[in-house]
Amino acid sequence: MEFCPTCGNMLQYELPHMGRPSRFFCPTCPYVCHLENKVKIKRRQHLFKKEIEPVFNKEDMKMGGSETDATCPSCSHGRALFSQVQIRSADEPATTFYQCLKCEKMWRED
Repeated sequence: MEFCPTCGNMLQYELPHMGRPSRFFCPTCPYVCHLENKVKIKRRQHLFKKEIEPVFNKEDMKMGGSETDATCPSCSHGRALFSQVQIRSADEPATTFYQCLKCEKMWRED
């Protein structure tokens, strides 16, 4: 990946066309970097997706959760542990995570 030295955006690659050499160009500003005809890729790095880590797990809920009246969407039990976390920006409401005391299913309300 190459980045624009002017604005920092990722450069896009354009194949040679009608006598013009291949080039990297910035989609935001007028920066263009023409490439030589024989460019070798020195290193190819395969990207992989990371495993998604849960915001809250069952152990966290048991350690810091408080009990409340909430109906479980799976078993309809009326009691659950809950904890609130500010996930989004400060002007958005906090997200409430629940864990059923009977079946231990976790759910959330934004």
